[in-house]
Amino acid sequence: MKYLKTVAAFAFVFFAATASQAQTQPARIKQGVKSGELTRRETKTLVKQQAETRQDIKQAKADAVVTTAEKKEIKQDKRQSSRAIYRKKHNARDRN
Repeated sequence: MKYLKTVAAFAFVFFAATASQAQTQPARIKQGVKSGELTRRETKTLVKQQAETRQDIKQAKADAVVTTAEKKEIKQDKRQSSRAIYRKKHNARDRN
């Protein structure tokens, strides 16, 4: 019984930790603006990048078949956007 409780507690902690990290990119941008970590120009750049990614997804779905190459490109765009958000939030610039 102790083993079952231990496993359940571990699973709860693990899923709670991963759920808190799984923010969407627009939410991360919004949080950066709210905390002052992002300048206006950085925010504008990141929002534009998000719009371009959404446009790529829309174009990929237009023919009702998303190919492996399109999936790979979209995944790469999202990964680059995520890295850009992190870098811009953690540079020395603040919104004053």
